[in-house]
Amino acid sequence: MDVAASALEEFAVSHGFSLAAKESVRQAIDIVDLVSSYVQLRRQGRLYVGLCPWHDDTRPSLQVNPQRQSFKCWVCDIGGDIFSFVMKIEGVGFPEALAMLAERAGIALKPADAIGWSDAGQGKPTLYKAMAWACRQYHQCLLNSPDAEPARRYLQQRGITSESIVKFQLGFCPPQRDWILRKFPADEARAAILEKIGILVKTDDRRDRYDRFRGRLLFTIRDVEGRPVGIGGRVLPELSAGSPAKYVNSPETQLFSKSSLLYGLDLAKDSIRRARRAIVVEGYTDVIVAHQYGFTETVAVLGTALGENHIRLLKRFADQVVLLLDGDEAGQRRANEVLELFVAHQVDLKILTLPAGLDPCDFLQQHGAPALHKLLEAQAIDALEHAFRAKTRGVDLDRDVHRASQALEELIGIVAKAPRLREDTASAFRLREQKALQRLAMMFRVDEADIRQRLIALRRKPLQPPVRGRLARQTTATTRDVTPEQAKPDAWQRELLELLVAHPQQFTRFAAQISAAWLGSGLGRAVYDAACRLAAEGLTPDFDRLMLHLDDPAVKNLLVELDERAAAKGLHAVEPAALIEALIQRFRHKETQQRRPAELVALRNKQLDEDQTLALLERIRQQEQDRQGISELSEE
Repeated sequence: MDVAASALEEFAVSHGFSLAAKESVRQAIDIVDLVSSYVQLRRQGRLYVGLCPWHDDTRPSLQVNPQRQSFKCWVCDIGGDIFSFVMKIEGVGFPEALAMLAERAGIALKPADAIGWSDAGQGKPTLYKAMAWACRQYHQCLLNSPDAEPARRYLQQRGITSESIVKFQLGFCPPQRDWILRKFPADEARAAILEKIGILVKTDDRRDRYDRFRGRLLFTIRDVEGRPVGIGGRVLPELSAGSPAKYVNSPETQLFSKSSLLYGLDLAKDSIRRARRAIVVEGYTDVIVAHQYGFTETVAVLGTALGENHIRLLKRFADQVVLLLDGDEAGQRRANEVLELFVAHQVDLKILTLPAGLDPCDFLQQHGAPALHKLLEAQAIDALEHAFRAKTRGVDLDRDVHRASQALEELIGIVAKAPRLREDTASAFRLREQKALQRLAMMFRVDEADIRQRLIALRRKPLQPPVRGRLARQTTATTRDVTPEQAKPDAWQRELLELLVAHPQQFTRFAAQISAAWLGSGLGRAVYDAACRLAAEGLTPDFDRLMLHLDDPAVKNLLVELDERAAAKGLHAVEPAALIEALIQRFRHKETQQRRPAELVALRNKQLDEDQTLALLERIRQQEQDRQGISELSEE
């Protein structure tokens, strides 16, 4: 384990939880769903707004940002993420908030999640590092080894470019059963780690280990943070022996859970956020080729059906999901299987079945991007329409009363899977259900009132009132009190932090020139220190990662404020280098001015020798000359 990763894990352990536990819960909970269980929200542009529960609010002051998974009340000056919200509204500390949210998400926290991983050097930072190392070995093999020529030929035949091979970190494992083991000296501890992350498998007699992915083309599977967590291996016809499975994925490990991962999401999430749409396909090569043709919002499931965790994950980035299916009978069945999930989670689902039995990769290569754009616009149908067509195929709705009634009953049952309307249900959800019932009435040519009565009958369980029991509870001292001096950075500190938050990719470039002392010891310094920890681990300190690694609600509140103000000023769209360099010069000048009185005293008291005196006078002259080009900023 390197020093940076070790320090990060130690930081997590010292706070009584693991970063992995936080990340799993954060990905499983959508902040709009969470906040709306306490406060009625309505859509307003890119945000949701509602009455703030912490002050006597008559105009909606609470803002929830689904893209950033954050909330903010500018009147109360309270903001943060899902953990901050629960801590504040329930009056609990972080461990209790984590437990409550984990229970809500159906995630069982293990003892290790509460104390950090410490099992003899096989903690999660070590596992991440080992997986990244293995994926690099396989990638370099694909690029350079003569053994990988069959894999390179296959990729060329599939139309996958060299740029995509690097972008998606494709790899190859030669047929030799101990190829990866020969990459380091005999070391039982390292071999055990590779076995733990699913790279190696023990023989039946448990005496030896061999490579799980030997003779296969490999697809690196990364989490939403961009960290390698698993591998998908495709058998190559030239190297297959007998009839092995076409695809083999990593087994379930501490890093890899296929029900909570989507292939390509780390690369697609920014495009999904911009388009507010995600395209979901079934194959690794489908994703890669789709990206090559400009559909960079495309992701894939990992050899499993699209499930609840996938939908929750996609809802963080997209308003609409397009299920792009192979044009075969199996593709139709899969659409029917996931329909109820999308209805239950109130996600706008569209389904596009490709013609002639083609998969997305083949369709794009045969017909091109314009043809797929045209199909998406003209033939992608919404989930209810797809279900209607599937349930009524071959049914005479006017004469076959029994089968028509049966199809209608099944469709009403699907609508009934949606959350029941409550007093505080958002108007958009009310309208969605109303439109669905109206359409069913028109499709089957029956009275809408009859359909609504049947829907009510299917929802016979008593309505559950919204959770309000502890809304009025005052926040306890479990959250850290912040003094006024700590609460906000000054104008210069704020401007620097806003630029760094808006352009996290520039952080490493300028970090060496920035003195942490410039940011004092308050909340701004906490944000900066967290960014430094991430950068030391080789990660870009973007908003999502900072939110994950910060715990103090006051610091999270500041981070949300910095991000929102940066967006309001349009800082995300500017070239930041000149602005950051100018700020660095201001801080240096300010630092010099603070030292000046002591230097002048030393000069007057003749405490400096001749060389020191001349150097000081020259420095003062140069600084006065440079100061003429530095604009002053208000300290207010």
